[in-house]
Amino acid sequence: MPHWIWQHPQWPALSWNAEALAPLLREVTLAQGALLGRARGADAALQAEFSLDALLQNIVNSSAIEGERLNVESVRSSLARRLGLDAAATVAPEARSEGLSRIMWDATTKLDAPLSKARLLQWHAWLFAGDDGFPGRKIRIGAWRGPQPMQVVSGRVDRPTVHFEAPPREGLEARIADFLAWFNASRRDARLDPLLRAAIAHFWFITLHPFDDGNGRITRALTDLALAQGERQSIRFYAMSVAILADRKSYYRQLESAQKFASGKQALDLTPWLQWFLAALLQAVNGALAQIDRVLGKSRFWVLHRQQSLGPEQIKVLNRLLDGDQPGRGGFSAGISAAQYQAVTQVSKATATRHLADLVAKGCLVKLPGGGRNTRYQILWPVA
Repeated sequence: MPHWIWQHPQWPALSWNAEALAPLLREVTLAQGALLGRARGADAALQAEFSLDALLQNIVNSSAIEGERLNVESVRSSLARRLGLDAAATVAPEARSEGLSRIMWDATTKLDAPLSKARLLQWHAWLFAGDDGFPGRKIRIGAWRGPQPMQVVSGRVDRPTVHFEAPPREGLEARIADFLAWFNASRRDARLDPLLRAAIAHFWFITLHPFDDGNGRITRALTDLALAQGERQSIRFYAMSVAILADRKSYYRQLESAQKFASGKQALDLTPWLQWFLAALLQAVNGALAQIDRVLGKSRFWVLHRQQSLGPEQIKVLNRLLDGDQPGRGGFSAGISAAQYQAVTQVSKATATRHLADLVAKGCLVKLPGGGRNTRYQILWPVA
């Protein structure tokens, strides 16, 4: 009996429970609207920074899903140049970073260009730009995979567990052509929600697994293209790959589960995968909303206090508090104590206490309940 979804006689006639998906679809659409409104409320310079951060996070996290660590500053420089933010380019971009940036830029800006075989193969060539290959293993760059079976396995070599098996190489071009025809035509299908289209495109393409390597990253770039085509604006301000990386085990588990179907099953029901995808998308949008709120709040804070006479140590601590728990920025989301202030600024205990009292008097900080050594101080955020 057929085992993999692409072996089902009805493939690729996928189906889903629209009623079960409707609440999540409404939530995501509302969150996207709120994100777009919030971002548009910022000045042009901040909007550009929001876009740069989202594109950077998408590239870095998509590679991290596959266990690859990138030179973040190199990728940032490549993206900054494309956004016209040359001041943000701190290092010269590497060939690898340039290739990844070109894929992301093509996927999120060239929305009216049809998806074609040539475009996908070009993405794949860019993905491995500057790559000298893998020791002991050769992959076809900018070309479809070879004749060997494509399986994702784990476990012992003599008793492997097959999580997923892609369609055979024979007939792969025809399957890709069917996908491309659907992708380009479905954009004009008023009956298909754009968010569901992106989730279906993600699942369909990862099922084909058309390359020797890089299938996941190309699939996620393709998903960004579908999302951008559907709503054109807010995709600039959030990174779907961040949410996928945060729940990577569940991501792979959902994909694996959706690849299989029970014997005798008549309909190719994709509802569980679509629910997971929409929930991850909602998490990504809400995360971007929180980040934009923090950046806008930080900007308002400094506008309010720019005339204050503050020392360099005070400014340093305020920025750490304003950044909260953002990775790599060493924030203090629960507030800061005099001892922590002393450790950050390398001043004496008496100076740390005096600086904190001065910041409270100037309306920069608020003293939290408690006393003694455990007294903590938090940012007094300005009212929007």
